[in-house]
Amino acid sequence: MTADVFEPLGGLEGVGSAARAARDAVDVLLRDRGLRKVGSDVTAEALLRGAHASAALAGSPSTLDQVRRGAGDPLSSGAVRMTGELMGLAKQVDTAPIQVWTRLHQLAAADLGSEDQLGHLRTSREPVPDDIAGLPTAPPADVMWERLSGLARALTSPTKAPAIVVAAVVHAELAVLRPFPTANGLVARAAERCVLVARGIDPVAVTVPEAGHLELGGSYPSGLRDYAGGGLTGVRDWLLRSCEVVALGAERSPLNISTPQGN
Repeated sequence: MTADVFEPLGGLEGVGSAARAARDAVDVLLRDRGLRKVGSDVTAEALLRGAHASAALAGSPSTLDQVRRGAGDPLSSGAVRMTGELMGLAKQVDTAPIQVWTRLHQLAAADLGSEDQLGHLRTSREPVPDDIAGLPTAPPADVMWERLSGLARALTSPTKAPAIVVAAVVHAELAVLRPFPTANGLVARAAERCVLVARGIDPVAVTVPEAGHLELGGSYPSGLRDYAGGGLTGVRDWLLRSCEVVALGAERSPLNISTPQGN
């Protein structure tokens, strides 16, 4: 039996209460607006706003209006491309996570590299990508494979940890391991969103956690750096930050915006 690796992380000081508060923020949004009244247009708008924010965090200069018109740069185009399949991929994240991540990469990186790199996990013969500024050196391919496989096993096993904690760990592991030749940040943030959808935090995808990450962008590289090398304190701080991101994502939902088609 695979050990529940997520549960101890959910028990770190302050994490459990922060996760409950973040979930409450999402629940209030859905309850107040009426979950059954959420249309596909609202989900599409939230995913679009998330794609724009995620691309901006990766360095895209494209505005939300440009992204909406399909006139964004390759980073934003890849982020938008992922939104078209995200809800379907979320249904598979607890059974076939590696396949989900590789598909996300195929979508995210279609305009960023050669075709033979799409959905391709790096090997020992390939250079380690450096597409998230400020992180320590990515682990070699064999270590990356071992940790990625362990993460996948953990995702397909039962856990008592809050879903927000699971999503945050998935995000951080993919960002730190950098398993792909390109677009690891885009994939990591989309993978986090998949878990939030799949595990019932935001099943209709009307929050915008990527906007939370962007608003707290100054602590994004340092948070991942501390997660990677700061021991349990660094992990706890990343999880607390992630809870804040989820709560911010609820505030930035199109359900809270009177004119969803605006900038």
